[in-house]
Amino acid sequence: MATTSPIYTDAYRQTDFRLEPDQYRVGIGEQGVLLVQPYKSELLPLWRFRTPEVATASAAALLEKFYAYRDAGDFVGMDMARKYLQMGWTRSRRYANHKGGQKYEGAVPADKKGVSGAHGRAVKPLEPDPVKAACAAIFRVALDEALRDPEYQQRLEQHRTAFG
Repeated sequence: MATTSPIYTDAYRQTDFRLEPDQYRVGIGEQGVLLVQPYKSELLPLWRFRTPEVATASAAALLEKFYAYRDAGDFVGMDMARKYLQMGWTRSRRYANHKGGQKYEGAVPADKKGVSGAHGRAVKPLEPDPVKAACAAIFRVALDEALRDPEYQQRLEQHRTAFG
């Protein structure tokens, strides 16, 4: 049976993290990106990477939200915007390397649903897509800008120290 991180319980999924930022856990990479409200509702509609034009608009909108959250003193919002930029980069890269975004051959075994990894499946051959590679590059530039922000780095360290 699939396992999830112990922090992503039903209570976590139902928390309003704008009201309870101390309950937020940064996690690894994009972990929790589709769970943390109200940020998911605010950021997910902005996240698109179909073409370089769409990716440019999406990355700019997400970066704008990142700075708006920063200016409002909202670390959770900043980190969530960073996660959507990171997800734009990683998903675009996946599609740049594998047509249809499917990295592995065959279906995920029933007992491994919801768990990432190959699970004995072969990796599909690379099918480069320069359009999606361009989208990934656009998101990477925006992600790097967010990650280099000194205020983000300071608040990230403060949040991890205070809340784990």
